[in-house]
Amino acid sequence: MLDAYLTAIGMVFTPYVLGVMLLSGIYGLVIGCIPGLSATMAIALLVPLTFFMPPIPAIAAIVTTSAMAIFSGDIPGCLLRIPGTPASAAYVDEAYEMNRNGHPERALGIGLVFSVIGGLFGAIVLMIAAPALADFAMQFSTVEFFWLVLLGLGGAVFIGARRPIKAVLMLFVGLAISLVGMQNPAGLPRFTFGSIDLLSGFSLIPVMVGMFAVSEVLRSIIRPQAKAEGKVGGIDGIFHGMWGLTKKYPWPLARGSILGTIIGALPGAGADIAAWMSYAMSKRFSKEPEKFGTGHPEGLVEAGASNNSALGGTWIPALVFGIPGDSITAIAIGVLYMKNLNPGPTIFIHAPQNVYAIFLIFLLANLLMIPLGWAIIKLARHVLKVPRNVLMPIILLFAMVGAYAINNNLFDVLIMLAFGLFGFVLEENEFPVAPIILGIVLGPMLEANFVASMIKADGSFLGFVNRPIAAVLAAITAGIVLWSIASALLRKRGAESKEPLSEHL
Repeated sequence: MLDAYLTAIGMVFTPYVLGVMLLSGIYGLVIGCIPGLSATMAIALLVPLTFFMPPIPAIAAIVTTSAMAIFSGDIPGCLLRIPGTPASAAYVDEAYEMNRNGHPERALGIGLVFSVIGGLFGAIVLMIAAPALADFAMQFSTVEFFWLVLLGLGGAVFIGARRPIKAVLMLFVGLAISLVGMQNPAGLPRFTFGSIDLLSGFSLIPVMVGMFAVSEVLRSIIRPQAKAEGKVGGIDGIFHGMWGLTKKYPWPLARGSILGTIIGALPGAGADIAAWMSYAMSKRFSKEPEKFGTGHPEGLVEAGASNNSALGGTWIPALVFGIPGDSITAIAIGVLYMKNLNPGPTIFIHAPQNVYAIFLIFLLANLLMIPLGWAIIKLARHVLKVPRNVLMPIILLFAMVGAYAINNNLFDVLIMLAFGLFGFVLEENEFPVAPIILGIVLGPMLEANFVASMIKADGSFLGFVNRPIAAVLAAITAGIVLWSIASALLRKRGAESKEPLSEHL
């Protein structure tokens, strides 16, 4: 093993590989900052260049780009309330509120530092326990995935806990939107109303960009004076106070890193679901949940660590079994095959130096994120100096380009604009839009795993709890839902019992 690691070090620490990682890091940061251009799209656009690279530089480009893009999606989310990537949408309101409170450097510093910590944790777990964790993940059937997705959907209630009924209602709206098209177990068109453009359903990116970016543009047009509060001072002292937050929130940091790695190791999950579940869990187990949504750092610490630790987790089933953990590793597996690095258990035997080189690339990419992330955050301060009447049309232009680039389809631009208007109307009436995005992301997975599980069980619901892991997940899901209902009833009863006293006072 030592000889293999020494060989891997020689393969990674060359001017060519380091130069590729530097350029890929800059590219990933820029793509992640542009709303609508996700980390997956950044990797897809990079693939043609990997044709002309040796194996290790090609994988280095993919790993570095994905890590940087996931982090940099936090930047427009914090400054403009427009998440650059779907993973950033889980906590965009929290980061934006911290910006409005006059602390953009704190929000962005949390995103950078704890993304690095989570990414390093995921990389170390990938190095130490890849075979064992992949074996555990392979025990998950459609039943376990059903309960896991249902547990993730429960996060909508936690995220919108101040308005739980509205949050649940918006969750069902998101699930209803996910039903549109032919992307269902039966392969039949649903709710398309004869439109060919709707056969593939609503793409997540145009919907998300519309609800966050276009609605923000509309709000700035209607009430330009109200948006001045988002323009604060410069961004300085990015790393100030980060050690204090690490000491204050060790458990959320550890919980987010561990959960992100586990979620990433489950095929089909990825950083997006990890971020949603971690933010929801942070709020549920926090000692001060009432502060969430007001610019509280605890949720940002946990979710920021989770989404980047998931990247390491997604490579566990990809390397050991050739099963993609998410869309990024699905592309990466294709590149591995193209470079004759066929993933699977035998790769650890026949070419261990290549696997160890990938491990080192993960560590180096996350360390590289510190100087590059600091640089792009310092550049992002200039966004705050641009007048809103100039900035908003530019944002709208980028949003339209991003929506069109998904499928090269003008219909996606129309969808983005329509959902932007829809999101604006909802937020004006105090309906949260985050649960809608959650429903669209998890709806197809919920339906596919439910139908497959029912087929396996011959229509018997006992099939959902007759496996140990499924039974545990079912119990956790039921317990969290009942706990949430009981907590809401107790808070309501407590508020009612205080009313007479307040009237007397």
